[in-house]
Amino acid sequence: MIDEKRRTAVSSQHRVTVTERETIAVDGVNNVESFDDQEVVLETTAGMLMLHGRDFHIKQLNLDEGNLTIEGYLAGMEYAEEVGKKARSFLGRLLK
Repeated sequence: MIDEKRRTAVSSQHRVTVTERETIAVDGVNNVESFDDQEVVLETTAGMLMLHGRDFHIKQLNLDEGNLTIEGYLAGMEYAEEVGKKARSFLGRLLK
């Protein structure tokens, strides 16, 4: 039970660390909605996060701990401000 509480506390913290625009580490990841070599859409504890770039590949993914590390060139990122239905609409627009 203590491990479960610790895991929940760790995974609820959201952080994005970018190193030289080539390594992106994201904490607080609940789910990877979509992934290809140019775009990553994540459900995080802070809302939907979209990463834009090129040559993306997953270096490490642990959804139990809420961690994701991506390598590639990061051109930009953005969050969806709304949650619920509006966030799904945002995601729908992104995936068109």
